[in-house]
Amino acid sequence: MSKHGYYAEWIRDLPEADIAFPGVKGWISQARDHQVVFMDIDATGDVPPHHHGAQWGVVLEGRMELTIGGETKVYGPGDSYSIGEGVVHAARFLSPVKVIDVFADADRYSPKA
Repeated sequence: MSKHGYYAEWIRDLPEADIAFPGVKGWISQARDHQVVFMDIDATGDVPPHHHGAQWGVVLEGRMELTIGGETKVYGPGDSYSIGEGVVHAARFLSPVKVIDVFADADRYSPKA
């Protein structure tokens, strides 16, 4: 980890995602047909149930509880998860969390204006 943050400076120089959840910050690496978002999440509580296109992620640091399609598990460093297209999921952050999420939707998040 650099002295200025978890992610390398060149990652933090990527466009910041416009994310509606308080305490959640992300940087977008945009591809033609998908997005990669480097997330930095405070222990903010719950993200309510929602759905969108397919998502895959890996936890780098911290612990979070994910409910995917009605099944709840706790994920920690090194754990990955896969959420199918349209599957309802929710999250609870048990500590500050760093994750990398890959979204099949190329427009999952817009850059902040």
